[in-house]
Order: sequence, then C-alpha cells, then structure tokens
Amino acid sequence: MPNIALLSTVKKLAGQTAVYGLSTIAGRFFYFLLVPIYTRVFTQVEYGINTEFYAYMSFFNILLTHGMETAFFRFADKDNNKQVFANALVSVLGVSGIFAVLFVGFGQQIANGIGYGDHPEYLYYCVGILFFDSICAIPFALLRQQGRPIRFAVFKNINIFCNILLNLYFLLLAPYWHQKHGFILPFYKPGLGIESIFMANLFASVLTSVLLTKELMGITFGFQYEQWKTMMKYAIPMIWVGLAGMVNETLSRAMLRYIWPDPEQAKAMNGIFGANYKLSIIITLFIQAYKFAAEPFFFNHAKTTEKRDLYATVMNYFIWICLFVFLLVMLFLHYLKYFIGERFFEGLGVVPVLLFANIFLGIYYNVSIWYKLSDQTNKGAIISLIGALLTIGLNIAFIPAYGYVGCAWATFICYFTMMVIGYLWGQKYYPIPYNLGRAGLYLIVTLLFYGLALLSENWMEANTLISNTLRATMLVSFIALGYLLERKKILMVQP
Repeated sequence: MPNIALLSTVKKLAGQTAVYGLSTIAGRFFYFLLVPIYTRVFTQVEYGINTEFYAYMSFFNILLTHGMETAFFRFADKDNNKQVFANALVSVLGVSGIFAVLFVGFGQQIANGIGYGDHPEYLYYCVGILFFDSICAIPFALLRQQGRPIRFAVFKNINIFCNILLNLYFLLLAPYWHQKHGFILPFYKPGLGIESIFMANLFASVLTSVLLTKELMGITFGFQYEQWKTMMKYAIPMIWVGLAGMVNETLSRAMLRYIWPDPEQAKAMNGIFGANYKLSIIITLFIQAYKFAAEPFFFNHAKTTEKRDLYATVMNYFIWICLFVFLLVMLFLHYLKYFIGERFFEGLGVVPVLLFANIFLGIYYNVSIWYKLSDQTNKGAIISLIGALLTIGLNIAFIPAYGYVGCAWATFICYFTMMVIGYLWGQKYYPIPYNLGRAGLYLIVTLLFYGLALLSENWMEANTLISNTLRATMLVSFIALGYLLERKKILMVQP
C-alpha cells in the first residue's frame, strides 16, 4: 500500500516543479517563438554563428559559477545559511570579475584567434552577458533553497520577456520604422544582424541583476575563508561535472566548424542543427523545470527514512511524462516543424534522436543524485568525463562522414552511456529500488506508437482528419496507461 506521507511529499515536488515549470515553460515558449523569426530573418550561416557563440558561453558559465550553486545547497542546511551564501557569492563575483577584465583587455586577440576578428563586439557582448548571469546564479539558488519559486519565476520571466521584446524591437520594429519612415530608432543601426540578439540578452541580464539587488546584498555577511575551502573541496569535482556536461551538450556545435572541411558550410550546418534542436525544447524545458525543483528537494529529504522509495516513485512519474512529451512532439512534428523556416527542414531527422538523448540525460539526473547526497562528487566527475571523452571521440569519428547528424547521434550515445553507468554505480553505493519493469513498459509502448505512426506515414498524410484522430488516440492511450499503472499513487495525493 503506498505511503501517504511519501506521496504527499511527491505532490509537493510536483507542485514546485509546476510553479517552476509553468513559469519557465511559459517564458521560454514565448522565447521559442523567436525561432521562426530567427530562421527567416537570418541565413543558415548567421544563425550558425549565433549557435556557436552561445555554445562557447555555456562552457564559460560553468567556470564562472564553479560548482558554487550545488555547494550552497549542500552546506546551507549544515552551517550558517547566510555565511554560506556570502561565501558562494563572493567566490563567483571574484572569478567573474577577473574573467571580465582579462577577456575585455585581450578581446581583439581572442576574437582573432577564433576567426571573428572583424566582429570583436560579439565577444564583448558575450563577456557582459556571462558576468551578469553568473553573479545572478547564487541569488537564484538562494530562492530555490528557500522554497520561493514565485519570486524566482517572476524574475526569470522578466529576464525572458525583456529579452524577447528587445529582439522584436531590433529585428522587426526598428527595421520596419527605418524602411517605412526613414528614421533610425535609438540603439538600432541598419545591418545590425545577429549583434541584436547579443544586445537584447545583455540588457536583460543587467536588468535581472538589478532586480536581485536585495539578494545580492547578502554579500555584506563577509567572507569566511575556512568554510569557503570546505565548499570548494566539494565544488571542484562539480566544475568537471559541469564542463563535461557542456562538452556533451554543446561542444559538437563548436567542433563542426573545425572538423568539417568547408568552414562556411559548417556554419550553415550549425544553424540547421541549432534550429532543429529547438524543436526538442518541450522536453528540455520540462527537465529544466524539474531540475530546478528536484535538486533542493532531494537534499531537503536526504535525512528522511523513506527517501529511497521517494526517489524511486519520482522516477516513475518522470519517465512517464518524458515519454509522453516525446510522443506529443513526434506524432505532431508535421505541424511543429513550421516553427522553423523551411530552409532548416532538412535537419528534422535529428529531432527524435535529440529528444531521446535529452530523456536519457533527464534520467541520468535522477539516478546520479546518489553521488551528491553521499558526498562522492568525484565519482560524478568521473562519469561526466567519460561522457565528455565519448562525445569528443564520437564527434571526431562521425562529423567528417555525417555532419550534424553525427553530432546528434554522438549526443544520444553519450547520454545513454552516462545513464547506464550512473544507474549501475549508484546501485552499488546508494541503492534505490527503481521500477525498471514499469519504465521498460512505458518505453515499449512509446516505441510501438511511434513505429506505427512512421509505418503509416504516407497513408496518414493523405487522410489528415483520420491521421490526427489516430495520433490523438495514441496520446490519450498512453496517458490512460500511465494512469492505470500509477492510479493508486495518484489518488493518494489528491487534495
């Protein structure tokens, strides 16, 4: 018989995930609506440059925050929360400040080195974005640790909507006004190009840091060196975890330009790959929202007697929802594909590969919680480094023959391998009774429905109404299956 207290705790996690998720998904969805504009305003090459620079930024963001978010979660309940927060904030601010000074001082040389000497401004914008985003990371972690998802969500969405509105201003309103009335609006210049994306992002990041002024004032609690050393000992492996994670997620977009024989064609491939990656955004957003709520949630319940059953129950729901999202996207991809411009349609074949890759990553987040709870972050670093080495090796092997398709399969294989290693290693050091049979059943039904849709694709295209009805029936059937299998637990957590 399911434990009522355990399931009520799961319901609390679901509620926090919903708050993080609905706000994040709503905001990110509107940001996602910029993709149709980007993929129609910019060429494949221009969008590829944007994709490449954001890949670089993801790496440096890991270095600037250097594991302090997770270290803050780990030590906040053990020690003086205010002092732990101040230590984390001072550490991030110091590293980010040094980074900004160095990269601005040597900006032209660095731009020359990566092949963008004619546009060093791209680099300067990215440095500014990274600086302000990094110093905001610890205040946002504080809001998560305190269980304040509303304030977190409001500030995150202000950032997103500010970014969106400025994109619309630079890409649509200002060019229209200039063309129609011959008048140049403030901050706009004709031919601004992808610089407009960076400008909008920088302004939004600065605004967010202003909104978080109250939290940033926590720095006044000073800096405790001995405690910071303890935090860094815990955090250093997390840097490798984060860097390896970014290698797995984004390095392929940087490697394309250096491995593919034609650099300009590689930029176009980056654009196609980046645009189609956006079609997996629904699953990515859910996993991100879940992660926001789950990490502090898992730490907060690490001392409860039924924690392992709790983690196993959470996994059931997680896999069920992720596979539902996969079916939702793939069964109706013939409609969703129009979010990107037609010139990017040639990359649609990588969408199911990327969806499953992200599901594997999400499962890995669940099964790997053991190394954070048991203070064995060095083992997490080892798993991530294995994934990173696998990513690098597979991209070197696949890109010359398959281009961006090889990048997608490298991501798939990497995350699958990490998931398996994380599970097997976790069962040795921190065994959790995951229901593999239930997960396998959900996977089999998902693949069955998806396979039926593929086999009958030509017939379905000629019978739109029947096709959509059958696809919707598959989705409803999958929901019904999950409800039947989980109904006792679902009913137990009803208000």
